[in-house]
Amino acid sequence: MNKLNELVGKIKTFIEEVKVELMKCSWPTRKELFGQSVVVIISVIILAAFVGLCDLANWGLLKFIIR
Repeated sequence: MNKLNELVGKIKTFIEEVKVELMKCSWPTRKELFGQSVVVIISVIILAAFVGLCDLANWGLLKFIIR
């Protein structure tokens, strides 16, 4: 039973320390969050287009080689 109380105490201490650390964080404003989200979405679209073009080029090259 002593080990169980010790474990519960450690968990409580951990959660309290996490709360303290989260209070120290600087959270982005709504405007900053929106701007960063737009950057990520545009980056993903550009990367997807690049990967798609590379896939299309490799498919064409493979089709040419197989003929």
